[in-house]
Amino acid sequence: MNTQSALRQPLLGAHMSIAGGLEKALLRGHALGCTTIQLFTKTSNQWKERVLEESEIQLFREVRTKAGIEPVISHASYLINLASPDGELYTKSLDAMVHEIRRCEQLGIDYLVVHPGFHKGCGEEWGIDRITGALDAIHADTAGAKVRITLETTAGQGTALGGSLEQIARIIERVKENSRLAFCLDTCHTFVAGYDLRTRQNYLDLFRKMNDTIGRKNLKVIHLNDSKREKGSRVDRHENIGDGMIGEDLFRLIMRDESLVDVPKIIETPGDIENLQLLKSFA
Repeated sequence: MNTQSALRQPLLGAHMSIAGGLEKALLRGHALGCTTIQLFTKTSNQWKERVLEESEIQLFREVRTKAGIEPVISHASYLINLASPDGELYTKSLDAMVHEIRRCEQLGIDYLVVHPGFHKGCGEEWGIDRITGALDAIHADTAGAKVRITLETTAGQGTALGGSLEQIARIIERVKENSRLAFCLDTCHTFVAGYDLRTRQNYLDLFRKMNDTIGRKNLKVIHLNDSKREKGSRVDRHENIGDGMIGEDLFRLIMRDESLVDVPKIIETPGDIENLQLLKSFA
């Protein structure tokens, strides 16, 4: 490890609550020693959009600078389904993504993480085409936006798309402005989708496959979550680091991988303080 890498703080943080104001997420993250955070820019389980006041935008930017949180990541609403065969839900999902992007632009947020979507029985190819069309339409409505839509790996439950690297790669390949897309690797989702991550060789194989399909350069966010459920179960249940079916070894490898030093790592687990401390000890 070179001296410069050794002296740099890891880009490590957690998904923080915005209760009481958007800037509170930054303050909570700073209090936990986070160097990066993830947040929602609105209530995640409601369609109602949030219009940001200029005063809260300015406050968020000021607090972010003082706290030294960089980058800031947003997670899109869980209601959004970019593969929905239901015309009304599909339109609402596209509109919601456009609003998500506009809020991110106002706040200077770098990446907007979203689950690709559920095809609801219409088939994988149909669903991928549906998502591609959605992303093209969203990009057209947000021309010039700097935030990158970041497609997250899913557990592959039911008709969910994004459970395999190949599916995400095909979406990225087909989108016209695919330089505006990025990739988020969720360790729990990837494990329960069927990828074994419990040995160094498995880890190297995963990243080799990711490079061959999606491209290593597109990996911009990592969600660090252990899993309550076993490999291939396709059940998304996060667990504290080292207490689940994955175990500690994968997280040691990620925290010590110099090629990932500039990739923000976000925990979405129950014990924020304990998990952050443990991950820092691995680094």
